[in-house]
Amino acid sequence: MTGMQTLSAGLSVILAIALVLAAWRMVRGPSFADRFIALDMLTAVAVGFAAVTTVLTGRSEFLDIGLSLALINFVATAAFAVFLELRKGRK
Repeated sequence: MTGMQTLSAGLSVILAIALVLAAWRMVRGPSFADRFIALDMLTAVAVGFAAVTTVLTGRSEFLDIGLSLALINFVATAAFAVFLELRKGRK
C-alpha cells in the first residue's frame, strides 16, 4: 500500500466511527434538535467519504457529489435555524 492509500484507509475508519456515533445520536435523541444535528453530522461524514473516494479514485464526480451534499446540508441547517427561531417566538 502506498502512503496515500494508508492515509485514506485510516480516514475511512475514522469516518466510519463518526458515522456510527452520529447514527446512535440520531436514534437516541432525546430532542428533535439533537436528531437534526446528528443528521447534519451524517451528511458531513458523507461529504468526507466523497472526498476520500475522490482522492483514492481520482474521479472528480465524487467531489461534485460531496459539494452538492454540503450545499444541501447548509440550506437545511439554515432552514432549521429559522424554524427554531419561529418556534421560539410562538412560546
